[in-house]
Amino acid sequence: MLVKTFGSAVYGVNATTITVEVNIGTGAKFFLVGLPDNAVKESQQRIDAALKNNGYRIPGKRIVINMAPADIRKEGSAYDLTMAIGILAASEQIKADTIEQYIIMGELSLDGGLQPIKGALPIAIQAKAEGFKGFILPKQNAREAAIVSDLDVYGVENIKEVIDFFNGDVQLEKTIVNTREEFYAKLNHTEFDFADVKGQENIKRALEIAAAGGHNVILIGPPGAGKTMLAKRLPTILPPLTLQESLETTKIHSVVGKMGKNASLITIRPFRAPHHTISDVALVGGGQFPQPGEISLAHNGVLFLDELPEFKRTVLEVMRQPLEDRTITISRAKFSVEYPASFMLVASMNPCPCGYYNHPEKDCVCGPGVVQKYLNKVSGPLLDRIDLHVEVTPVAFSELTKERVSEKSEKVRERVIAARNIQEKRFEKNKDVYCNAQINPKMLQQICKINEAGQQLLKTAMERLGLSARAYDRILKVARTIADLDSSENIKTEHLAEAIQFRSLDRDGWAG
Repeated sequence: MLVKTFGSAVYGVNATTITVEVNIGTGAKFFLVGLPDNAVKESQQRIDAALKNNGYRIPGKRIVINMAPADIRKEGSAYDLTMAIGILAASEQIKADTIEQYIIMGELSLDGGLQPIKGALPIAIQAKAEGFKGFILPKQNAREAAIVSDLDVYGVENIKEVIDFFNGDVQLEKTIVNTREEFYAKLNHTEFDFADVKGQENIKRALEIAAAGGHNVILIGPPGAGKTMLAKRLPTILPPLTLQESLETTKIHSVVGKMGKNASLITIRPFRAPHHTISDVALVGGGQFPQPGEISLAHNGVLFLDELPEFKRTVLEVMRQPLEDRTITISRAKFSVEYPASFMLVASMNPCPCGYYNHPEKDCVCGPGVVQKYLNKVSGPLLDRIDLHVEVTPVAFSELTKERVSEKSEKVRERVIAARNIQEKRFEKNKDVYCNAQINPKMLQQICKINEAGQQLLKTAMERLGLSARAYDRILKVARTIADLDSSENIKTEHLAEAIQFRSLDRDGWAG
């Protein structure tokens, strides 16, 4: 007897429905075809044990299982349940009347228990798009899939529950998630707050500007000055995720299997902080069977690179294209996948190997030329994509012991949202531009106009401070953001003056 069951394969951040055809005839062998990998091929032993331990069996006949389309490689152990139900239906051990209405996915334990799968959300989205009635999957992934409306999602713990469901002996309980209620209930739950940081008001101001304009930022200062502490609090002042952004971010984390048990929507902007020993593939994505990298996991959030010069140069250079295009394409001989990568880059570094160059109290012990050599580990093209260079100085004892409560992230976020709303109206006719950091050279002259006094100030600054030509555009973009925070239609000289101070690494002689 021939029976069809349906599973799904995830490529990039989208799913493709896989038809599992099970045919049982005369003979005595088990054939699994359709380009399965080793994990799929090993399913026979898991299915055999799981069925025996639940009072069923694989029939001793010729079983042919085809996974169509046959030209797409099938990976992982999530097809165990799909094939097991197909075998039972084809051997008439269970009723097959309604099986074709469901996507069935899950990895089987030897006792018939189900282990969680990856990519439950994109699979559910595709199942709804193709008109399936429901989705049967492990209970740990049920809330994640139930985000999709108008699809019956059943979370199960054991294959026996699925068998009884198709036989009509029990009714499985639907998993229901009110997506909007879930989203808004957790929208403002944050672990960190700017109020935790003593002093450093000028650094907080720089991060507020970065958040308001979507600017990349680098923090330069000695050990213990608070660079990491400040960076971790940046997501708390960014505008809250929209529901669409939340779904995009959740899809990526679902594909990688980083959602956690019983998780549904990601409602807080991601903050990813990979170690400096990371490989270029782990950062941008890829591998033999491509997976999203850290830059995609930071989509709609913050990618924090601590100790920037310690990262391998090849790792840093592969980020240049995603920083501009906000997507990353992984190409292979037979296919290519595209992952979103719209993130804010926040980097931190010591000014020199010993960490105390330009320190107000401690002396730097680095030899001549060592500081410049250390800074040269970070290439000019990468620094060109970082708008704000912020010097972080140690916090004085008097600041640490002050009783005064610092401004909360909530208040700063209100100003950031107001500035982003101004930018949203400004760029409503520009499809791929959402914030000031994305202004292209063609738009710059129109959007970042400055008066004669501003021109003179900028000219003087570039001559006296020895600012590079690349600093000019960056200063104008940052000044535009400062003006937006000030609710000013025009860029004033004070806005330019504040923007100029954020180009430390462009100054001649900064590194001695």
